[in-house]
Amino acid sequence: MSRKDSINSLFLNKPIPTTSSAAKSPDRVRSGAISAMGSSLHEMAENAKKATKLQQQLAEGEAVISIDTTSIDSSKIVDRIPIDVDPAFDSLVESIAEHGQQVPILVRPNPQVSGRFQIAYGRRRLKAAERLGLPVRAIVRSLSDSQLYIAQGRENLDRKDLSFIEKAFFAKNLEDNGCDRSTIVSALVTDKSDVSRYIAVARQLPESLVKLIGPAPKAGRARWMALVEHLASAEKLRSAHELLSRYADDRLETDARLDALLRAFDGSATKNRTTKVEAWKTPLGKRGARIEAREGKTTIIFEEKVVPDFAQFVSEKLDALYQEYQERNSEGDKP
Repeated sequence: MSRKDSINSLFLNKPIPTTSSAAKSPDRVRSGAISAMGSSLHEMAENAKKATKLQQQLAEGEAVISIDTTSIDSSKIVDRIPIDVDPAFDSLVESIAEHGQQVPILVRPNPQVSGRFQIAYGRRRLKAAERLGLPVRAIVRSLSDSQLYIAQGRENLDRKDLSFIEKAFFAKNLEDNGCDRSTIVSALVTDKSDVSRYIAVARQLPESLVKLIGPAPKAGRARWMALVEHLASAEKLRSAHELLSRYADDRLETDARLDALLRAFDGSATKNRTTKVEAWKTPLGKRGARIEAREGKTTIIFEEKVVPDFAQFVSEKLDALYQEYQERNSEGDKP
């Protein structure tokens, strides 16, 4: 059999000519080189069959295969917020180690890199397989970008639903990646008004800070908006990062971190609102004014029923009073 006949037989399904002398002599002993070539061609043929079978499965829409975890790339759009304290993940690792992976993940062939895959959902199972050093069982589907994102969102709803803030950043990331609102609505299984609210909240919170807090599954829109109000200044933002670093060291879980951060800000606000109140009384002993010192400001509130028109009188004397104040201070500075 010629080399050309071997290649034609392997890739073009052409029959091998049987009129050669070698074909008519079954007792002819093959040399070592010819035998090795035959083994190589057989291996190539088997690999080609496997590749063809996989392509057929992909064309039909689905295949379940074992994949090396290093061959799987992440989705362009992140939905889950990773957390460093996750007892449920430790339980998942133990379950897979003992019973194997019962539910496959979903991947698609990576459209940018031949021979690699891109995950749609199942990152926790993928991470568990990585930790155990095992290949991961995966469903392989040919998906468009929109189909990938919708599958990613729908699977989250079917299993462990995304928290409010995860949905908010998932929606924002989809929009930033060019997805239209109908795709985002389908991915989150919600309506346009909810999508607008999600995105509005996500755009007001630094993603780096949210990652330090975590998904906080018990927290809804109100608590995250309360945090937005507290982070009005760069100083407050720095303070939040410092507090969250401390909470991470203390191994606080994600909801506890958000609660502790809000309590810290609320306590600070209460402290800042602490008011020093004094009263000024007339010579007859009646309270004529209340003097409040709060947040660097002092307010004098006159009791109009006790001292009518006195506030107007004082306001007209402010220039003279301030001049007297300056003169007294300057005299105090003289040796």
